[in-house]
Amino acid sequence: MADPRYDKLASLLIQYSCSLRRGERILLDLVDVPDDMAVALLRATRAAGAIPLVDVRHTRVIREIQRDTDAAHARLVRDLEMYRMKKVQAYIAIRGAANAAETSDVPAARQQLYAKTLRPVLDYRVNKTKWCVLRWPTPSMAQAANMSTEAFEDFYFDVCTMDYRRMARSMIPLEKRMQRADRIHIKGPGTDLTFSIQGIGAKKCEGTRNIPDGECFSCPTLKSANGHIQFNTPTLYSGSKFENIRLELNDGRIVKATGSNEKKLNEILDTDPGARFIGEFSLGFNPHIQNPMCDILFDEKIAGSLHFTPGQAYEDCGNGNKSAVHWDMVLIQRPEWGGGEVWFDGELIRQDGRFLPKDLRGLNPENLK
Repeated sequence: MADPRYDKLASLLIQYSCSLRRGERILLDLVDVPDDMAVALLRATRAAGAIPLVDVRHTRVIREIQRDTDAAHARLVRDLEMYRMKKVQAYIAIRGAANAAETSDVPAARQQLYAKTLRPVLDYRVNKTKWCVLRWPTPSMAQAANMSTEAFEDFYFDVCTMDYRRMARSMIPLEKRMQRADRIHIKGPGTDLTFSIQGIGAKKCEGTRNIPDGECFSCPTLKSANGHIQFNTPTLYSGSKFENIRLELNDGRIVKATGSNEKKLNEILDTDPGARFIGEFSLGFNPHIQNPMCDILFDEKIAGSLHFTPGQAYEDCGNGNKSAVHWDMVLIQRPEWGGGEVWFDGELIRQDGRFLPKDLRGLNPENLK
């Protein structure tokens, strides 16, 4: 018998996240996901009167595809993927992996070639379709979270099917404040960073693009960031793990990057000129997510966190930066992680992970659970 939580999640994704309407077409992109979840999504799609397309893939095969790719092959994949993407109005990707480091031995040059060539497909999907992306719970994710498989699955479905409509209402004051803000100042252990978001705008993330969700993002103006930031959470990028990343910025550009796996860190930041500029700044506040698990779709929403992102900017609330890289790096500012402050135009907005102004207190954990 299928897990009833699959049907609950499928209904949330189809009815709320994508607001799928009768007659619309949706691509279901499923990587290492149980067949029962695929069936639940198909049934939810058809119940909405929409038309599903399904692509079932596996991470070991993806590794092999990228390991010996070349320019001609990548262009062919891009053209076929773009043709299909232009045929749909919505897109859901659920990505599981028995081994989160499956692609770690794919040569960096091949990964960069593949990512840069296929970037137009990603840009079209982000800017032209209704989309939502999420992970699938696996034993490797449970291990990364230092949890048993069963406990992690319970956590996963609790956080992924929480009341996102309620969260969305509580985000409105923060979104408005970020839309009006100019100077941002981030302080904390190893961190003293200033930048401007004037004229960029802001967008609340309420479960319509990522599940789990719980962040509000903007973006520094292209050359405004100055200072340094020390991240205190591990991160996975292109199948490799990095820790203790520290960035120094001058007039918006990352002029020095240090941390574990430093050679590969700088190789990624040298993918293209845009990779050393910043494409996103965001505050995270999902009350169910407390600790990092090396999965960015969870880690970027950690309660009391922020993330700062080298690389590609979004079309909405972006600064125009272009790159094949989009690397969300997370700093947790709760007291047990060293604390820290976020200031908007000289006003202390968040201290040690808690929002201080009255209109923002609805985003503190006790008011969202």
